[in-house]
Amino acid sequence: MKVLLIEDNETIAKQLAEFLTLQHWQVDYASTAKQGIQLAINNIFDVILLDLNLPDGDGLDVCKKIKQEATVLPPILMLTARDSFDDKVKGFNEGADDYLTKPFDLREVVLRCKALARRQNLHQTQTIEVGELSLDLKSRAASRKGEPIKLTKIGFDILEILVKAHPNSVSRSFIIHSIWSDNPPESDALKSHIYSLRKSLDKSFNKPMLKTIMNVGFKLDI
Repeated sequence: MKVLLIEDNETIAKQLAEFLTLQHWQVDYASTAKQGIQLAINNIFDVILLDLNLPDGDGLDVCKKIKQEATVLPPILMLTARDSFDDKVKGFNEGADDYLTKPFDLREVVLRCKALARRQNLHQTQTIEVGELSLDLKSRAASRKGEPIKLTKIGFDILEILVKAHPNSVSRSFIIHSIWSDNPPESDALKSHIYSLRKSLDKSFNKPMLKTIMNVGFKLDI
C-alpha cells in the first residue's frame, strides 16, 4: 500500500505515519494543502488521508482539486474534527470516498484504507483498451491488434501508467517515482526501459503508439 498523508498536526501525523509504516506501507507526507496537491497529482497512491483544516487551504478544496487533476484518481479518506452531518455531506459532495472523525483509533484507519483500496480495485476493469492496445491488469499481459507483446516487469509497469493516464502525457519524474519511489537507480534506467518498451510495442506495427513529448515526458497515441 502506498499512502499519502496530508495533515498539519505534527503529533497526529507522526502517530499515523509510524503506525502505517508498521503495516509495511509506504507513507508520503505533506503538511500543507499546496504540498499535498502537488504530491497527489505527480504520484500514484492507493489511498490519500486528508485533514480538512490545513494552514494554507481548506481540505474540501484540496479534495476537489485532486479529483480533478490527479493522473490516476485515488480514493480519499477525510480525517477531521468536523463531525456534523452537514460537514460529512460537504465532504462527500467534493469527492471524498470515506469520512472519519477525530479522535479515531489508528486500527480503524488501517481497516478503512484497506477497504477503500479493495473497493477501488474491484471497480477498476481488469482489462483496459486504448486503441489497438489491450492490457490485462490481472494476468499482466498486453497485446496489440490481438498479437501478444512481450514485456519486462518494469516495461509492463510503465505501460500501465501510460494506459491509465491516456490521453494525457506523463512526466519522466512521475514514472520514476511511481516505479522506484524514493530509491531511483543511479544510471538513466528509465531511458533504457523506454527504449525496450518502444521496441516491443511499436516495432512490428506501422504506427508508433509510444510518443516522446519534448521537455515533458511520454504518452500513448492511438
